[in-house]
Amino acid sequence: MLIFKKLRYKNFLSSGDSFTEINFLANNTNLIIGTNGAGKSTILDALTFVLFNKPFRKINKPQLVNSVTEKNCLVEIEFSNNNREYMVRRGIKPNVFDIEVDGKLLDKRGDDRDNQVTLEDNILKVNYKSFTQIVILGSSTFVPFMQLPAAHRRDVIEDLLDIRVFSSMAGILRDKMRVIRDDLKLLELKKTSLKEKAEMQARFIEDVTKRGQEHIEEKRTDITSKLFSKQELQQENITVLTEIETLTARLEELNDAGDKLRKLGGLRGKIQQKISTLTKNHKFFSDNTSCPTCTQDIDEDLKAQKIAELTKDAKKLKKGFNELEETIAAEEARETEFTEASKELLALNKKVSTNNINSINFEKSITRLESEIESINESINTQTESKAELKNMVSKLKDSTDGISHLREEMDNHQFVSELLKDGGVKTNIIKKYIPLINKHVNKYLQMMEFYINFNLDEEFNETVVSPIHERFSYASFSEGEKMRIDLALLFTWREVARVRNSVNTNLLIMDEVFDSSLDGFGTEEFLKIIRYVVKDANIFIISHKTELHERFDSVLRFEKERGFSKLATK
Repeated sequence: MLIFKKLRYKNFLSSGDSFTEINFLANNTNLIIGTNGAGKSTILDALTFVLFNKPFRKINKPQLVNSVTEKNCLVEIEFSNNNREYMVRRGIKPNVFDIEVDGKLLDKRGDDRDNQVTLEDNILKVNYKSFTQIVILGSSTFVPFMQLPAAHRRDVIEDLLDIRVFSSMAGILRDKMRVIRDDLKLLELKKTSLKEKAEMQARFIEDVTKRGQEHIEEKRTDITSKLFSKQELQQENITVLTEIETLTARLEELNDAGDKLRKLGGLRGKIQQKISTLTKNHKFFSDNTSCPTCTQDIDEDLKAQKIAELTKDAKKLKKGFNELEETIAAEEARETEFTEASKELLALNKKVSTNNINSINFEKSITRLESEIESINESINTQTESKAELKNMVSKLKDSTDGISHLREEMDNHQFVSELLKDGGVKTNIIKKYIPLINKHVNKYLQMMEFYINFNLDEEFNETVVSPIHERFSYASFSEGEKMRIDLALLFTWREVARVRNSVNTNLLIMDEVFDSSLDGFGTEEFLKIIRYVVKDANIFIISHKTELHERFDSVLRFEKERGFSKLATK
């Protein structure tokens, strides 16, 4: 089986200098979304370019290089086939084409064209034409199988059946297969479809219930967490409020510090003024023996007396001043404590307010989550329409006499393939034997999509279509939505044939905008069930503008433009 694992590209079309990586194995069903020009369909071009040196859309190779960076355009893909690991690397400016096998670079023999033949014939075992019919269903340049020329249709079938080796021996198929169009055949097809659809519906109901219960458990866990956080906030507020009470009492004690400082400051000024006067007088009597004004001598006894009195007064004032300074320092400390306590009180009050807001928000979130849980439970318990549909299917199955089971179908397919393999040599006979199997699968998938027509291909791959409304129709006669259903049925059939033949059996399926233009709501619903429950061993990628479908897929990849470059959004 050809298993594609990872695709990386940079400087490719609108992508920038950092690798965009797509993990093909991460999930079974993947939805690729983004606005026009965001780079969704770049995956298709990168995939076919790295494998076949040809973009999926009609783009000239020089235009593949990002127009801003203008160099180092590089695409890498990792895949495995027949228990061997491969890495293909292809680039432009500079030109690169490397093939690694089990971690070792494959020796290049001849030019790149020879190596491309090696890649397609010996490693991939599929060419571009068949690859795009089995792996990719596009909407832009893609040509559906029914719109291919007859010769190209034949090429696709020969690739699927691994009978290209008989090309030189084979002629054009001329005889048309007889078409089984009777009511019994149509009834058997409808019964088989009903059985498989009933199984899908049961799985769908089970899946909805399971996912709903998982969501409920997640929300209940979230509620528990928020309740715990709310309790922590409330407990914290109790502690903070105690601190606030203590601080408030202390502030009341310190409230008079400012007034005292102002009064003490005034007293300090008066004392300093007295000290200044005493200093001047002391200096006068110390420095003068006579009066500078009247020139009379100053009595020595008087002088000594005055100096002694002034010195004594000065000592008293100094002592009082020092005591005053100590008092002022103490009051300044009290005022500083008052300021810091006020700031702390403000911060604590803010914390209480913040905790209260957060607590209210937690309560709102808990109420919202409880409402969501109730809504989910109601949705789970009231799947009335789905259960009624399932009951109706089961009732019809009980009335049927259909003896065809899935196992019998698989056994028949394998036996049929065995007989074909024994028949070797004549390509026409091999194709004839496969035509009923092909038609059987095409009509099975059409029935699954509620498209009740009998669609048959003959050996020349021309269609015969019988509908309940019109006796004979052609592919071109249908609407675009009906054509899309036929294209999808053919795509799923080619993959089923490839799986049985083990030729181009691959895990990868990419569909570009199949929902956006041609499938109505009902067709979309049936198609989603097919890709989830019927298409097996496949990693499916759906490119679409319908973002409302994201819940129906295991993974959603969103592309966006940032500074002119496309990138894969992280979330």
